[in-house]
Amino acid sequence: MNATTQLVRPWYLATNKGRTACLVNVQAELLLATLPDASIDLVITSPPYCMGKEYEKSTSADDFLENHRRIFPEIVRVLKSGGSMCWQVGHHVKDGVAIPLDALVYLAAMDFPELVLRNRIVWTFGHGTHSPRRFSGRHENILWFTKGDDYTFDLDAVRIPQRYPGKRHYKGKHKGKLSGNPLGKNPGDVWDIPNVKARHVEKTKHPCQFPVALPRRLIKALTTPGAMVLDPYVGSGSSAVAALLEGRNFIGCDIKRPYLSIAKRRLKKLETGTLEVRADAPPSEPNASQSVAQLPSRWRKLRKKTSAADI
Repeated sequence: MNATTQLVRPWYLATNKGRTACLVNVQAELLLATLPDASIDLVITSPPYCMGKEYEKSTSADDFLENHRRIFPEIVRVLKSGGSMCWQVGHHVKDGVAIPLDALVYLAAMDFPELVLRNRIVWTFGHGTHSPRRFSGRHENILWFTKGDDYTFDLDAVRIPQRYPGKRHYKGKHKGKLSGNPLGKNPGDVWDIPNVKARHVEKTKHPCQFPVALPRRLIKALTTPGAMVLDPYVGSGSSAVAALLEGRNFIGCDIKRPYLSIAKRRLKKLETGTLEVRADAPPSEPNASQSVAQLPSRWRKLRKKTSAADI
């Protein structure tokens, strides 16, 4: 056992239906150094964006790129051949200038020819900070890479309902027959999943928490039961919860113990069956009879005045 291994000890272990989630209170580099080669089936994470959050030391996009170039050699080493890497990022915005962080992630990943980009998934959501001098950001991206070409992809596990399930072929040899798949359709690469805001059932004190439905869909599609999932920036533990819910094992780390405490509480609730998790379902349509869904009369008057002035 080397000195690094001695420093890395489980901070909390959770179990659910025979699967284990291990949380470690160290930097990602230290955890990765202890993991064996080709031991991970799926790496899934949302790293710091270098936006000046309480857990970040830098506000530089250059540092973001450098951090990834430092960590990716170890990520690739521990990932199994045929395994997947899903990196969820948004935009680095400073002084009103936006830099697409997925472009920097892709740039760092291209140092490794064994990594193949399969999808650039757009995660869209309806709520967030309103920007007065630019269009408000309402999407982030997930880059899905595989290590090689022989990879796991279970589409049937993540199919979604068709809008028109009774649609039929209108010509050709299958004319008149149902044209869809009875299990549902491919969800595509644009996912409308509500983000975690104040009234979301999963909301914790973590400032940048992503919904369990996001990693859960990826885990179901890209791994098989019993697989090992790694999150090197575990935060509030959404990926850990998703892994245990889907019968996978998990290991993850974070340098902020208060965040690990949040993850620990969520995993304890999962063990006792009291954890609330939002289903992977489309956002509900507003009820037109509710006052919050109705246009205030003074806004209606203001809009009429504005429209008249534009004529």
